[in-house]
Amino acid sequence: MDGFGNGPSFFDLFTDTPIFIRLFFGLIFTIIVGGFLYVIIRGIVTWTSNNSAELLTQSAVIIDKRTEVWGGSGDSSANTNYYVTFEIEDRSRVELPVSGNKFGLLIVGDKGILSYQGTRFKSFERGF
Repeated sequence: MDGFGNGPSFFDLFTDTPIFIRLFFGLIFTIIVGGFLYVIIRGIVTWTSNNSAELLTQSAVIIDKRTEVWGGSGDSSANTNYYVTFEIEDRSRVELPVSGNKFGLLIVGDKGILSYQGTRFKSFERGF
């Protein structure tokens, strides 16, 4: 073995492996890498879309609140996403993700001024 590819290498392990096993592991690898790329690209597209959206400030009423709990099996902790649905002046509705701190302060039926940009919640000031 002289270090120039004349001896056994790591890749020689795969030459004796049946083709269906190589294809199976290749498919698994492709699915995992594709999943990561999809999540990254989707996040960049959403971030870009929100940044290019106009900052809107409108009168609104809080119509509903909901939570989405995920994870928490075994030794992992659970995570919670918080959402608030607003009815805007033109009677259309928009559901926006909010932080847990804001979620606790907002009450269904509250009226006020909503500021948001795309799908990004900015603020809600009671009273109008």
